[in-house]
Amino acid sequence: MTSLPVYDRAGNQVGSYEIDPAAVAPSVNKQLLHDVVVMYQASRRQGTQKTKSRGEVRGSTKKLYRQKGTGNARAGSRRSGVRRGGGHIHALQPRDYSYRLPRKAVQAATRMAIRSKLDSGNLVCVDQLSFAEPRTKEMAAVLGALKLSGHSTLVATVGYDVNVYKSARNIDQVTVSPVAELNALSVLQPRRMLVTKEALDAICRKAQA
Repeated sequence: MTSLPVYDRAGNQVGSYEIDPAAVAPSVNKQLLHDVVVMYQASRRQGTQKTKSRGEVRGSTKKLYRQKGTGNARAGSRRSGVRRGGGHIHALQPRDYSYRLPRKAVQAATRMAIRSKLDSGNLVCVDQLSFAEPRTKEMAAVLGALKLSGHSTLVATVGYDVNVYKSARNIDQVTVSPVAELNALSVLQPRRMLVTKEALDAICRKAQA
């Protein structure tokens, strides 16, 4: 068991949270984490590259001059890929780079990513995080009190909180995500992770389900 300090919004420790890292993920498989992160990155690729082949460029298909007798090298049409203005020999075409790994492997990688934050001491727990209205200044003050200013940080909440999201969206390197939308890439990309106590309860319940 690991005793995780719980802080209030002013940065004062108000309690502790007993959590078993093995209950979140029995171990951390770096190869699986790598594979899942690459899958998410591949899915982000636009794949809109396009160049014209010799069949798509404008120009006559007539042979430029006879095969023999001119003293020049053999030549076909002006659309040939070896001529200026011709088509690309291996033309790029739009493609979809996305692919999917097994669902259970992706879910296991998310739990492993959260455990890696626990093991490295980069997970910070706050007792509650809510705002009456969107206030970026208040959110920045909370991050400063918890010594998270200047670090890329993922803020994990139990559900979608529009005031927390709007309060953090203009702060550089800070992202907000509900527990249900966490994935290996979103957890591993930022250096630090800030979770509410309710969100940590939800993570533990989800891991044991």
